[in-house]
Amino acid sequence: RGGVEGGVREAVVSTQSTGGFYMEPTVFADVKDDMDISTQEIFGPVMQISSFKTAEEVIERANNTNYGLAAGVFTKNVDKMYQVSSALKAGHVWGNTYNVLVTQSPFGGYKESGFGRDLGEYALSSYTEVKCVTMAVPQKNS
Repeated sequence: RGGVEGGVREAVVSTQSTGGFYMEPTVFADVKDDMDISTQEIFGPVMQISSFKTAEEVIERANNTNYGLAAGVFTKNVDKMYQVSSALKAGHVWGNTYNVLVTQSPFGGYKESGFGRDLGEYALSSYTEVKCVTMAVPQKNS
């Protein structure tokens, strides 16, 4: 259902030999929306290529998953980038770049892609618990 077994084509495969245990970066083309490679979170140097006709179509298809860790939008049209990135249900969206992390910016996913945030001020909430204490204090007359 996914990968080459599912009928996709390996569009780009690195030929670099590294020796040892290493998964070479691979780009898959002709990916269909119901394939595992399209519906599951894959942690590794893997990219899929799917065609689309409109921004609305790609937003709907991208959001039609149980996961939402990160996404990337590549376009020359800044308005289109803003439209798509705002509509994607992903915790981090990169525009015309990918996997750039800044320690001050929160990182984490939507839906089943974890909970909470790493990095940035938002990460502190995972390590703290807020408490409010209200008390009456006798008035001091000086």
